[in-house]
Formats: sequence, structure tokens, C-alpha cells
Amino acid sequence: MTAIFEPAPTVFAKTTDGRDFPVRRVFCIGRNYAAHAREMGRDPDREPPFFFTKWAETVVPSGTTISYPPETNNFHFEAELVLAIGKSGFAISEQEAMDHVFGYATGLDMTRRDLQLDAREKGRPWDTGKNVAQSSPLGLITPIEGFPDAGKGRIALTVNEEIKQDADLAELIWSVPEVIHWVSKYYTLEPGDLIYTGTPAGVGAVVPGDVIVVSIEGLEDCVVTIGPKAGPDRA
Repeated sequence: MTAIFEPAPTVFAKTTDGRDFPVRRVFCIGRNYAAHAREMGRDPDREPPFFFTKWAETVVPSGTTISYPPETNNFHFEAELVLAIGKSGFAISEQEAMDHVFGYATGLDMTRRDLQLDAREKGRPWDTGKNVAQSSPLGLITPIEGFPDAGKGRIALTVNEEIKQDADLAELIWSVPEVIHWVSKYYTLEPGDLIYTGTPAGVGAVVPGDVIVVSIEGLEDCVVTIGPKAGPDRA
């Protein structure tokens, strides 16, 4: 059978041991740190976990210069611990959740904040604010054997060497096993899926030329530079 056109190439992330990790889908957990939930005007004690999705093509490697996207004047950083799923499962129990994790990485959920907040106020989906080209930078994935405890450890973000976010993974409202259990109630998780687990307080705007570094104790840093404003968006 002849294809009408060539399919888009698979997006590959890199692991610390030099292997390719084919990215399938991206799930992002919203407001998973209490202080961040409050800075976004929400009460974390009253909301169950929720998530949104992004296209795989939004994932770019650490070291990338990402374009400042069009149609925004308020482009925000969000530092995150990222789970890389390596085993299929549906309605995964919390007790079995870690069996489905291939590894972990540092990551960024870059956000057109003005568009996200406008959509939120109107009760509309967040796609234009979140599902943005190059908006999911990802550090090298460390296999789970090299990072056995995701329940604690410093997570921090700097912009031009100035600390903007500084917290501990122990502050996650919904733990890694709980996040996996929750997402897998709605979708069958598959190898290649990434789960961005939420960001601490301190999110803020960047401008072209800024250098962002996300650090999580025990993992490789994720580093990106903000480039000039882009033309028509592809995501």
C-alpha cells in the first residue's frame, strides 16, 4: 500500500546511557504543588488531580534554543520531574505503578500564560497556551535503576543563573505512583509516554536571550535558551 505522503518522523529522546527513547505521547499534571496551585489562584485541597496532553513533537532535547512563540507576550517557564513510561498498563494500581516506569528526567512545560489564563477564564481548553512548538524541553532520561527514589530531592530552576523555583519532590501533592494510577484510569499507558508531574511555585516570564536551567538532585540538568520570536506556529 502506498502512503499519500511520508509520515512525520518519530521523536526520540536520549537516555544517559546513549539509547534512543521513542516518544509516544505527553501527559502533563496540573497544579501538583500546593504553593503553585495557590499562586495560580486555586485551592489544592479541594481539587483532585487533573492533566492535559501535548503532542510528542513539542519535545526537544536539552541544549536547544527554542523560539519565543507567536501570539503571546507572557511566555512562562515551569520546571518539572518527568516520568518515562516503559511498560503498557491500564488502571494501574499504586502498588504496581513503579513497574511501569522506565526512567526519569528533568523537563520544562513552557506556557503561553496569557493564552492559558484567557482560556481558563472562558472555560475553554488550554491547547493554545500549552500545546506549543518546542514547549516540552527534556533532559537526558536516567533509567530507574539510577534514580530509585522520586519521592524526595531538590528541584530548582534558574534564569540567567538567578534562582526562580526552588522546592523538593516531597512537596508533590500527588506522588509518582498516584499520578500513574490516575492517568491510567483514563488511558492505557504505553511505552514511550512521558508524564510531566507538575511544577513548584515561582513560575515566571522569559524573554529572548534568557538561559533556563532545570536541576533535580540525581538527574541530568535540562538547559534551554530562548531564541527570537517565531513565525507561524506549528503546534
